[in-house]
Amino acid sequence: MVVFQAIFIVLLTATLGTLAILSCLLLPGTSTFIRLARLWSWLILKAVGVRITVSSHPAIDPSRPGIYVANHQSQLDIPALVLAMPIDFRVVAKRELAFIPVFGWALWLAGFVLVDRRDRDSAIRSLDRAARRVRAGTSIVVFAEGTRSPDGRLQAFKKGGFVLALQAGVPIVPVSIRGGHALLPKGSLKVRRGTMEIVFGEPVETSAYTLETKDSLIDLVRRRVAAGLIPPNSLRSI
Repeated sequence: MVVFQAIFIVLLTATLGTLAILSCLLLPGTSTFIRLARLWSWLILKAVGVRITVSSHPAIDPSRPGIYVANHQSQLDIPALVLAMPIDFRVVAKRELAFIPVFGWALWLAGFVLVDRRDRDSAIRSLDRAARRVRAGTSIVVFAEGTRSPDGRLQAFKKGGFVLALQAGVPIVPVSIRGGHALLPKGSLKVRRGTMEIVFGEPVETSAYTLETKDSLIDLVRRRVAAGLIPPNSLRSI
């Protein structure tokens, strides 16, 4: 079963990735890429038997760009969050993804923020470009732990996404992704069937913070992400 799932995902990624590349070249500036990404996500989750439920804080304004700060437990987090996000968006990701044939090329052409973590100056320039995109109206997703949690527990948050929010002058939306570690832990290739929960928490306005006080901002957002990892009361199914 694992082999058949892997073959399906590779073929699906190659097919929809090629269509995504063509959409970026022929229809730049449209929502076609995100529509294809959501189709890719839905088919992958369907194939591995994973459902998602979503709850959103009523204060979230989809018409306003922001930085969506999420935890990271599993490879399933990416398709689950792509499907759950209520708006068009881009993701901050490691630069190495750009070298994956088809998949990485599509991310690069679509304007994902690919950061070279080994080169601090290059990473700063990438975040500066991302801040300009956010000010122009594009929301950004950041997996603040930097990598998947090895045991499902929330790790320390890195500062890059918070500096980006302060530079862009936009709110931060805490995003809690629950259940991915139990279904596909780090280091495993076998997906268990089940349900993941995505919780979009109360937005945090960044206007009261500066680069000097960003540690307080990081602490507040991390606490809200942690609170969202407790099962929410009401959920809608996708």
